[in-house]
Amino acid sequence: MPFTSITFTPLIPLWLFILLASLAIAVSGISLVYSNKWTTLCRLGAFTVILLWLANPQQTHKTWRTLPPTALILVDNSPSMHFGERTALAQKALHFLENNHPPHLILHTVVINDNGHEGTRLFSALQQASADIPPGHLAGVIMITDGENNDTPLSVPQQIPPQIIASNRYGQPFFLPLYVLLTASHEEIDRRLSVLQAPPYALVGKTAFIRIRVEDQGSLQKETPVTLTLRLNGADPLTFPIHTGQSQEIHLPITHPGQNFIALSVSPLQGEVSTQNNQVIIPIMGIRDRLRVLLISGSPNQEERSLRRFLKADPAVDLVHCTILRPPEKDDGTPLSDLALIAFPARELFEQKINQFNLIILDGFQNQFLFPESYFENIAQFVRNGGGLLLIAGPEFAGSNSLQNTPLNEILPAHVLENKHMIVNRPFRPQLTAIGQKHPVTSLLPESFSFSSLSHKNTPVPLWGPWYRALQPNHVHGEVLMTGPKDTPLLILDRVGKGRVAMLLSDQIWLWSRGEGGGGPYAELLRRLAHWLMKEPSLEEERLSAHITDNTLLITRHTLSSATQSFVTVTPPYGNPFRVRLTRPLQKDQQGIQQASFPASAYGIWQISDDLHTIYTASTQNDTPEFFDLRATAEKLSPLVKKTGGGIFWLGSLKNFHAPRILEAHGSLLYGKNWLAFPQRETRILTQDTATPLLPAWLPLSLALALLCGAWWLERDT
Repeated sequence: MPFTSITFTPLIPLWLFILLASLAIAVSGISLVYSNKWTTLCRLGAFTVILLWLANPQQTHKTWRTLPPTALILVDNSPSMHFGERTALAQKALHFLENNHPPHLILHTVVINDNGHEGTRLFSALQQASADIPPGHLAGVIMITDGENNDTPLSVPQQIPPQIIASNRYGQPFFLPLYVLLTASHEEIDRRLSVLQAPPYALVGKTAFIRIRVEDQGSLQKETPVTLTLRLNGADPLTFPIHTGQSQEIHLPITHPGQNFIALSVSPLQGEVSTQNNQVIIPIMGIRDRLRVLLISGSPNQEERSLRRFLKADPAVDLVHCTILRPPEKDDGTPLSDLALIAFPARELFEQKINQFNLIILDGFQNQFLFPESYFENIAQFVRNGGGLLLIAGPEFAGSNSLQNTPLNEILPAHVLENKHMIVNRPFRPQLTAIGQKHPVTSLLPESFSFSSLSHKNTPVPLWGPWYRALQPNHVHGEVLMTGPKDTPLLILDRVGKGRVAMLLSDQIWLWSRGEGGGGPYAELLRRLAHWLMKEPSLEEERLSAHITDNTLLITRHTLSSATQSFVTVTPPYGNPFRVRLTRPLQKDQQGIQQASFPASAYGIWQISDDLHTIYTASTQNDTPEFFDLRATAEKLSPLVKKTGGGIFWLGSLKNFHAPRILEAHGSLLYGKNWLAFPQRETRILTQDTATPLLPAWLPLSLALALLCGAWWLERDT
């Protein structure tokens, strides 16, 4: 569209132009005094024509082009759109709009994919997409979605403000409209099972408290009887009658440590969208109560002080510590009433309350005939029944009062001859055996290995500080994890009945806590020993673990076996069991590990088992906002659509599909039953700008010369 205007572009600087104009006025004023008025008018006219020529008037010609409006189409492709025909309906609607719109309208399409755990965020996508459209070009927005949006604002966003932006030829106002095309035929209903309260951790042997609620979304019935089904790991299901719209409390006993998976599901609602959010899986980590430890020291020593500090600093340990300060050989006949020492509670500890402890640690303890043999038998029976025993042996273990000469000898994993030559007094550095490098108690300890240039055949050399005393056993059974002088066993683990025994054939481990020769993993080694003795699942030598991430099930087997592969049986939530081969990873630092991974999209509890262990894992994908509400609904977007002057359309089904056409806007009405329209933005762009002189140069010069000649002629007559 052309447009003409007049502009001035002076041929001389503005200050010079003003100076010349001032001189012209001054000359004209003088002429008016000394000449007649007609002469003055001729001179003034000549000066005016010359100044007009110097102002250089030009005629400009601008050509503008009206830009076509742009409509933004946001296509929802979040996980909730993958139910039923929603994705296919969205694609069909997009194809229909692209082929049924006015030629001058530009469609800009943006597909919104999964946004992780934040749910569908249509208006965040609107903000990003509108930044790519030039200002003033956006005519409106179309959203193709199921209506489940998680960032609907309370007021109209600035990208589609509800103020007058243009007027059509009839002078009627228009607004930027928001249209929503819903991928369904009508408002849908859905039943949802939600967890209101569930603890992430629970004590083993205690009861976990869970609160749930069942809601029928979109249904007019507020309370309906339903059946709740509960399954703990792979146990048989339990059913309970409950009502929708009411909170339900469940008290569930936690029977074993480690991850527990509670699967809850409710009976379906007739006509609901999907039963996927009718079920939830609640992971609860079973943890033990405070570890009750009994530490008995044969006499005050450095080891005792280090052990006591370590155990007292552990918040998971409830410590009872006793030290024998007055052995029989120091009895001088002083009456007990005159002593400040507390009598050793032997009967209370080893007969009445021994089963209340989880772990007994004997540090430098020897049989000094303080206790009857029945007490040592009680300790042995305590281990056989499932307790843990850690024995730290020093020189006293090779003497005549050794615990080897008590009923404890039946459960100890090592035997030392009563010979002073069995005590080695020279510096040595503890080293891990081949089993120790795989065993979870000692593998990957801090600063455990360094490949030294002085080592032979790339043998790992530990960077731990030295010890100076150890016992040399003549008989060992169990697993030797660490060796001492001349590769003699130093740390031995063994299983006895239902319990476990750990034996350290040196009383020098306290040197690591003092940083001797660089120190060593004192606290970490003792922590692992204590928890292994208490059957911590993560420290088992032969164990299975599994977890699901991004619909991929990763199975890991920790083993002391040298086999490069093994097999496990996997039972999916719905389907038949199948076998999976586990292989050793290529990483050299992952000794004793076999793994396998495969797709696992089925929601529910997966069971993995080998010949010895059975574990469970599950995906928690239903916890994302995408699965809180699976209905196709206009509830969340309808208020905002009305504020913008737009409309909501139901696409129907693939067989009965009806999408609106995009037509030209007529009057103030922007949509009807099967059509919608966008206002004209009247946005223009300058395509051409030309300028031509308004007067040819010869014309003002000729006119000025004629006026000057006329002034001279008139002045000559006077």
